[in-house]
Amino acid sequence: MAPSDWDLVQGARRGDREAFRSLVERYQHKVTALATGMLRNRDDALDVVQDTFTKAYQSLERFKGESSFYTWLYRITMNLCIDHQRRTARMPQTQLEAAESPEEAPVVNAARDDARRDDPLQRIHEAEVGQRIREAIAELTPEHRAVILLREVEGLSYEEISRALECPKGTVMSRLHYARRQLQARLRGLV
Repeated sequence: MAPSDWDLVQGARRGDREAFRSLVERYQHKVTALATGMLRNRDDALDVVQDTFTKAYQSLERFKGESSFYTWLYRITMNLCIDHQRRTARMPQTQLEAAESPEEAPVVNAARDDARRDDPLQRIHEAEVGQRIREAIAELTPEHRAVILLREVEGLSYEEISRALECPKGTVMSRLHYARRQLQARLRGLV
């Protein structure tokens, strides 16, 4: 049986580097997907992921266990993403390439059956749909993008999102409702 997050946190607090490594391995893909979804740039997202785990390691003593380690880690990730967006908003940037890797498109990483994967026209259609979805999510505000990614991609409950974003559950529900309406409007007629 795998050790719980709390057991691993306790081990890491005692200096057990393998315990913290286990936490990193357990959550690195989810943190990467969240950061990439928020920042829309893989290199920036990977920087935030590294900063997230560094900050988490340095802050382990402040983790009280009132929420899950997963929720605490996502809060750190979200704060770092928002900080990054604020910094880069002051500096104009040009995007040279569209996101192509699976980590850069967590919303469209659904499993597909073999017949659909072998159909070139279906793959082209799915790529176009995926691109439109990524663009629609990118147009949302960071707050609305965060709730969509945390709920629809990561599957967090309203309560977990509320704790991760440090806002009332009602605010989470309101943001999620608004974000879904915006996505529906932007994606109308797509499928």
